[in-house]
Amino acid sequence: MKSWQLVRFFAGTFILVSLVLGASGSPLFVSTWWLGLAAFVGANLLQSSITHWCPLEIGLRKLGVAGGA
Repeated sequence: MKSWQLVRFFAGTFILVSLVLGASGSPLFVSTWWLGLAAFVGANLLQSSITHWCPLEIGLRKLGVAGGA
């Protein structure tokens, strides 16, 4: 997988997991504070689309994951 594909994979996974852990109707409900993680990931996706700078992608490339467009 390319670095941009992994960024989307991680973002989607973090958002879904935080929504499951933060939704009060969920059987895995832990705390509504988990919704803050979903907001943080969403805000980071928004800023990276504007600035073209993503900390996760930089870290993945340093680990040797191939970049790509």
